[in-house]
Amino acid sequence: MNVSGRVAIVTGGGQGIGKAIAEKLASYGADVVVVDVNLEKATEVSEGIKRMGRRSMALKVDVVSTQETEEMAEKVFKEMEAIHILVNNAGITRDGLILRMKEEDWDAVINVNLKGAFNCTKAVLKYMTKMRWGRIVNIASVVGVMGNAGQANYAASKAGLIGLTKSVAREFAARNITCNAVAPGFIETAMTDVLSEQVKTDLISKIPLGRLGGAGDVATGVLFLASNASNYITGQVLNINGGMAM
Repeated sequence: MNVSGRVAIVTGGGQGIGKAIAEKLASYGADVVVVDVNLEKATEVSEGIKRMGRRSMALKVDVVSTQETEEMAEKVFKEMEAIHILVNNAGITRDGLILRMKEEDWDAVINVNLKGAFNCTKAVLKYMTKMRWGRIVNIASVVGVMGNAGQANYAASKAGLIGLTKSVAREFAARNITCNAVAPGFIETAMTDVLSEQVKTDLISKIPLGRLGGAGDVATGVLFLASNASNYITGQVLNINGGMAM
Protein backbone atom coordinates (compact mmCIF):
# COMPACT_ATOMS: atom_id res chain seq x y z
CA MET A 1 0.00 0.00 0.00
CA ASN A 2 2.82 2.36 -0.87
CA VAL A 3 1.86 5.95 -1.77
CA SER A 4 5.38 7.27 -2.31
CA GLY A 5 5.56 10.26 -4.61
CA ARG A 6 1.87 11.04 -4.23
CA VAL A 7 0.51 14.38 -3.09
CA ALA A 8 -2.47 14.11 -0.76
CA ILE A 9 -4.91 16.69 0.58
CA VAL A 10 -6.66 15.81 3.86
CA THR A 11 -9.46 18.12 4.98
CA GLY A 12 -10.20 18.35 8.66
CA GLY A 13 -6.66 17.10 9.10
CA GLY A 14 -5.82 19.03 12.25
CA GLN A 15 -7.11 16.49 14.75
CA GLY A 16 -8.83 13.17 15.32
CA ILE A 17 -9.40 10.89 12.37
CA GLY A 18 -8.12 13.48 9.90
CA LYS A 19 -4.83 13.77 11.77
CA ALA A 20 -4.45 9.98 11.84
CA ILE A 21 -5.12 9.80 8.10
CA ALA A 22 -2.60 12.54 7.28
CA GLU A 23 0.08 10.87 9.38
CA LYS A 24 -0.68 7.41 7.98
CA LEU A 25 -0.39 8.60 4.38
CA ALA A 26 2.86 10.39 5.19
CA SER A 27 4.29 7.31 6.91
CA TYR A 28 3.72 5.37 3.69
CA GLY A 29 5.48 7.94 1.54
CA ALA A 30 2.96 10.62 0.58
CA ASP A 31 3.49 14.37 0.75
CA VAL A 32 0.51 15.74 2.65
CA VAL A 33 -1.39 19.02 2.65
CA VAL A 34 -3.20 19.41 5.96
CA VAL A 35 -6.36 21.48 5.59
CA ASP A 36 -8.39 22.69 8.55
CA VAL A 37 -10.32 25.73 9.78
CA ASN A 38 -7.93 25.71 12.74
CA LEU A 39 -4.59 26.71 11.23
CA GLU A 40 -2.69 26.18 14.49
CA LYS A 41 -3.71 22.52 14.70
CA ALA A 42 -3.12 21.99 10.97
CA THR A 43 0.36 23.47 11.33
CA GLU A 44 1.20 21.14 14.22
CA VAL A 45 0.29 18.11 12.14
CA SER A 46 2.11 19.48 9.10
CA GLU A 47 5.30 20.09 11.08
CA GLY A 48 5.16 16.53 12.37
CA ILE A 49 4.89 15.24 8.81
CA LYS A 50 7.90 17.30 7.78
CA ARG A 51 9.87 15.64 10.56
CA MET A 52 9.08 12.33 8.85
CA GLY A 53 10.98 13.64 5.85
CA ARG A 54 7.92 14.37 3.74
CA ARG A 55 6.86 17.63 2.14
CA SER A 56 3.85 19.21 3.79
CA MET A 57 1.74 22.36 3.87
CA ALA A 58 -0.85 23.61 6.34
CA LEU A 59 -3.77 25.59 4.94
CA LYS A 60 -6.69 27.29 6.64
CA VAL A 61 -9.71 26.64 4.43
CA ASP A 62 -13.45 26.89 4.96
CA VAL A 63 -14.62 24.00 2.78
CA VAL A 64 -18.09 25.55 2.50
CA SER A 65 -16.56 28.37 0.44
CA THR A 66 -16.25 27.61 -3.27
CA GLN A 67 -13.67 30.35 -3.64
CA GLU A 68 -11.49 29.09 -0.80
CA THR A 69 -11.53 25.49 -2.03
CA GLU A 70 -10.64 26.55 -5.57
CA GLU A 71 -7.80 28.69 -4.25
CA MET A 72 -6.67 25.74 -2.12
CA ALA A 73 -6.42 23.40 -5.10
CA GLU A 74 -4.65 26.02 -7.19
CA LYS A 75 -2.10 26.73 -4.45
CA VAL A 76 -1.42 23.05 -3.79
CA PHE A 77 -0.92 22.28 -7.47
CA LYS A 78 1.36 25.29 -7.89
CA GLU A 79 3.55 24.50 -4.87
CA MET A 80 3.43 20.68 -4.84
CA GLU A 81 3.16 20.29 -8.63
CA ALA A 82 0.46 17.61 -8.40
CA ILE A 83 -2.73 16.52 -6.63
CA HIS A 84 -3.08 12.75 -6.53
CA ILE A 85 -5.21 12.05 -3.46
CA LEU A 86 -8.10 13.89 -1.80
CA VAL A 87 -9.55 12.79 1.52
CA ASN A 88 -12.79 14.59 2.33
CA ASN A 89 -12.79 14.26 6.11
CA ALA A 90 -13.94 17.70 7.31
CA GLY A 91 -17.16 17.37 9.23
CA ILE A 92 -19.22 18.67 12.14
CA THR A 93 -22.16 17.55 14.25
CA ARG A 94 -25.11 19.52 15.59
CA ASP A 95 -27.18 16.77 17.18
CA GLY A 96 -30.80 17.01 18.23
CA LEU A 97 -34.17 15.34 17.77
CA ILE A 98 -35.69 16.43 14.49
CA LEU A 99 -38.69 18.21 16.05
CA ARG A 100 -36.29 20.34 18.09
CA MET A 101 -33.59 20.75 15.45
CA LYS A 102 -32.93 24.33 14.44
CA GLU A 103 -32.80 25.15 10.76
CA GLU A 104 -29.34 26.64 11.16
CA ASP A 105 -28.09 23.36 12.68
CA TRP A 106 -29.45 21.40 9.74
CA ASP A 107 -27.89 23.82 7.25
CA ALA A 108 -24.52 23.96 8.99
CA VAL A 109 -24.05 20.18 9.00
CA ILE A 110 -25.20 19.71 5.40
CA ASN A 111 -22.99 22.59 4.26
CA VAL A 112 -19.77 21.40 5.90
CA ASN A 113 -20.18 17.65 5.53
CA LEU A 114 -21.73 17.43 2.07
CA LYS A 115 -21.30 20.73 0.24
CA GLY A 116 -17.74 20.93 1.56
CA ALA A 117 -16.91 17.55 0.02
CA PHE A 118 -18.54 18.63 -3.24
CA ASN A 119 -16.51 21.85 -3.31
CA CYS A 120 -13.20 20.14 -2.63
CA THR A 121 -13.88 17.32 -5.08
CA LYS A 122 -14.82 19.71 -7.86
CA ALA A 123 -11.77 21.87 -7.15
CA VAL A 124 -9.24 19.02 -7.45
CA LEU A 125 -10.87 17.06 -10.28
CA LYS A 126 -9.63 19.37 -13.02
CA TYR A 127 -6.04 18.69 -11.93
CA MET A 128 -6.59 14.96 -11.52
CA THR A 129 -8.28 14.83 -14.91
CA LYS A 130 -5.26 16.41 -16.60
CA MET A 131 -2.98 13.86 -14.93
CA ARG A 132 -5.41 11.01 -15.68
CA TRP A 133 -4.91 9.63 -12.18
CA GLY A 134 -6.62 10.30 -8.89
CA ARG A 135 -7.91 8.79 -5.67
CA ILE A 136 -10.78 10.43 -3.82
CA VAL A 137 -11.81 9.01 -0.45
CA ASN A 138 -14.85 10.40 1.35
CA ILE A 139 -15.29 9.87 5.07
CA ALA A 140 -18.93 8.89 5.53
CA SER A 141 -20.33 7.21 8.66
CA VAL A 142 -22.18 4.15 9.88
CA VAL A 143 -25.13 6.47 10.59
CA GLY A 144 -25.22 7.37 6.91
CA VAL A 145 -25.84 3.67 6.27
CA MET A 146 -28.28 2.86 9.08
CA GLY A 147 -29.52 6.21 10.45
CA ASN A 148 -29.47 7.33 14.07
CA ALA A 149 -31.99 9.02 16.31
CA GLY A 150 -30.96 12.57 17.12
CA GLN A 151 -28.69 12.86 14.09
CA ALA A 152 -31.03 13.43 11.15
CA ASN A 153 -28.80 16.18 9.77
CA TYR A 154 -25.56 14.24 10.22
CA ALA A 155 -27.00 10.98 8.86
CA ALA A 156 -28.47 12.79 5.85
CA SER A 157 -25.15 14.49 5.10
CA LYS A 158 -23.25 11.19 5.28
CA ALA A 159 -25.83 9.30 3.21
CA GLY A 160 -25.59 12.10 0.66
CA LEU A 161 -21.82 11.72 0.70
CA ILE A 162 -22.21 8.06 -0.26
CA GLY A 163 -24.40 9.07 -3.21
CA LEU A 164 -21.85 11.68 -4.23
CA THR A 165 -19.12 9.02 -4.04
CA LYS A 166 -20.93 6.67 -6.42
CA SER A 167 -21.75 9.44 -8.89
CA VAL A 168 -18.17 10.77 -9.03
CA ALA A 169 -16.92 7.19 -9.45
CA ARG A 170 -19.12 6.72 -12.52
CA GLU A 171 -18.28 10.08 -14.05
CA PHE A 172 -14.49 9.84 -13.78
CA ALA A 173 -13.59 6.14 -14.02
CA ALA A 174 -12.57 6.61 -17.67
CA ARG A 175 -9.90 9.07 -16.48
CA ASN A 176 -8.41 6.55 -14.05
CA ILE A 177 -9.85 8.43 -11.09
CA THR A 178 -11.47 6.32 -8.41
CA CYS A 179 -13.83 7.55 -5.71
CA ASN A 180 -14.70 5.48 -2.67
CA ALA A 181 -16.06 6.08 0.81
CA VAL A 182 -15.10 4.87 4.25
CA ALA A 183 -17.94 4.59 6.73
CA PRO A 184 -16.52 4.47 10.27
CA GLY A 185 -18.56 3.22 13.17
CA PHE A 186 -18.04 4.62 16.64
CA ILE A 187 -14.39 5.66 16.89
CA GLU A 188 -12.49 6.86 19.94
CA THR A 189 -12.06 10.58 19.26
CA ALA A 190 -12.75 13.89 21.00
CA MET A 191 -16.39 13.50 19.91
CA THR A 192 -16.81 10.19 21.75
CA ASP A 193 -14.67 11.23 24.73
CA VAL A 194 -17.49 13.47 25.96
CA LEU A 195 -19.95 10.56 26.12
CA SER A 196 -20.76 9.12 29.54
CA GLU A 197 -19.50 5.66 30.46
CA GLN A 198 -23.07 4.37 30.37
CA VAL A 199 -23.59 5.64 26.83
CA LYS A 200 -20.26 4.08 25.76
CA THR A 201 -21.26 0.78 27.37
CA ASP A 202 -24.58 0.83 25.51
CA LEU A 203 -22.80 1.57 22.23
CA ILE A 204 -20.28 -1.22 22.72
CA SER A 205 -23.09 -3.69 23.41
CA LYS A 206 -24.25 -3.13 19.81
CA ILE A 207 -20.82 -3.81 18.30
CA PRO A 208 -20.05 -7.49 17.63
CA LEU A 209 -16.30 -6.93 18.13
CA GLY A 210 -17.08 -5.50 21.55
CA ARG A 211 -15.09 -2.27 21.43
CA LEU A 212 -14.91 1.17 19.90
CA GLY A 213 -12.63 1.58 16.91
CA GLY A 214 -9.48 3.64 16.77
CA ALA A 215 -8.60 6.46 14.38
CA GLY A 216 -5.82 4.25 13.06
CA ASP A 217 -8.38 1.66 11.93
CA VAL A 218 -9.98 4.28 9.70
CA ALA A 219 -6.65 5.63 8.50
CA THR A 220 -5.55 2.18 7.34
CA GLY A 221 -8.74 1.81 5.30
CA VAL A 222 -8.12 5.19 3.68
CA LEU A 223 -4.53 4.25 2.91
CA PHE A 224 -5.72 1.12 1.11
CA LEU A 225 -8.23 3.04 -1.01
CA ALA A 226 -5.66 5.75 -1.81
CA SER A 227 -3.01 3.28 -2.94
CA ASN A 228 -2.45 1.13 -6.00
CA ALA A 229 -3.69 -1.83 -3.98
CA SER A 230 -7.23 -0.65 -4.76
CA ASN A 231 -6.79 0.03 -8.49
CA TYR A 232 -9.90 -1.94 -9.46
CA ILE A 233 -12.17 -0.62 -6.71
CA THR A 234 -14.41 2.40 -7.22
CA GLY A 235 -17.83 3.56 -6.07
CA GLN A 236 -17.65 1.38 -2.96
CA VAL A 237 -18.27 1.94 0.74
CA LEU A 238 -15.75 0.36 3.11
CA ASN A 239 -17.52 -0.15 6.43
CA ILE A 240 -15.13 0.07 9.39
CA ASN A 241 -17.51 -0.43 12.28
CA GLY A 242 -16.67 -3.62 14.17
CA GLY A 243 -19.68 -5.33 12.64
CA MET A 244 -22.23 -2.80 13.89
CA ALA A 245 -23.83 -2.60 10.43
CA MET A 246 -23.42 -5.49 8.00
